[in-house]
Parts: sequence; structure tokens; C-alpha cells
Amino acid sequence: METTDAVAEAVLRTCMTEGHKVLDNPTDYTSRANIMWAGTLAHNDLTGCGTTGDWATHCIEHELSGKFDVSHGAGLAAMWGSWARYTRNENISRFARFAKNVMGVDTTGMTELEASEAGIQAMEQFFSSIGMPTDIPTLIGRKVTADEIVDMADKCTTGDTITIGGLMTLKKADIIKIYEMANK
Repeated sequence: METTDAVAEAVLRTCMTEGHKVLDNPTDYTSRANIMWAGTLAHNDLTGCGTTGDWATHCIEHELSGKFDVSHGAGLAAMWGSWARYTRNENISRFARFAKNVMGVDTTGMTELEASEAGIQAMEQFFSSIGMPTDIPTLIGRKVTADEIVDMADKCTTGDTITIGGLMTLKKADIIKIYEMANK
């Protein structure tokens, strides 16, 4: 859905641009209003019209915030890159498009895999630039244990009885790998 994708990309670009402005000047009403409007568009299903959403990162993060009492946004930032790298081959062209259209990566001459990695790295750099963590140890101040990873993956999949994800169907074993990737 070209229009839906374009709207979602614009929402992300707006949040990134205005986010920096708000951090520089927290009383900037216009920038704060732009972020709130972008959030409204993102959460009223406009950015999902005609598509299948993927809320796997949210489900994976919920276990982090539940176990370690961290904010949802920080947890999402810590998990997003690992989730993206793990699932990108399911729709590599979408990740390459993200790199170009959202992150502004010049993908000329790159393979889709190279472009996807450049986009993921650019997003992680953005997260870092606004003070967000990009891995679990930065999020909680230490690495999680193997037992904690298994426990979170088990809760995320209700004992491996359900799967999550729209881009890629994730089972408990997949989620364990994503947590391990983020536990670097």
C-alpha cells in the first residue's frame, strides 16, 4: 500500500526531526504539537490501512519492562535493531526502502542487505542521539542471564503456545535469539 507506506514514513521522519527540536527546546510548542499529531496518526490505524501490522517488538519489549521496570519507549529502542536484523530477510526490500525513505541513506550501489543494515544502523544512531539505549545492557545496566531470557521468551509466547509477529512468525526459540542479539 504505497500511500499507507508513505504516510508511515512521513510520520517517522517527523518524529525524528521534531524530536531533536524538542530535546533542544522542551518548550517548543510547534515541535511538540507535530510529535503529538504524528503519534495520533500512528495510533489511529492510518499507518496500517491495507497492511498487516507487526507488533512483535512491542510484545518482546513488554517482557523487558515488566521484568526490569523500564520505560516502554526505551525498551523498544533497545530491542528494535535486533528484531530488525533477525526478521529483515522476510521482506528485505522493505528494510532497504526504510533506509532510503526514512533514514535518508544513499543506497546507490548497495545491495538490499547492505541498505537494510545501513538503515538499521542509522536508526540505532538516531536512538543514541536522543539518549535512548540500543541494547539490553545499556537499558538495564547489565546483561540479562540466560535464565532471564528464557523466562521472558516463555512469557512472551505463553509457554510457547502462541506465536507473535506479522512480518515473520516468531516462536519462543526465535524470541530467545532476538533477546540474545540485544544482550551484546
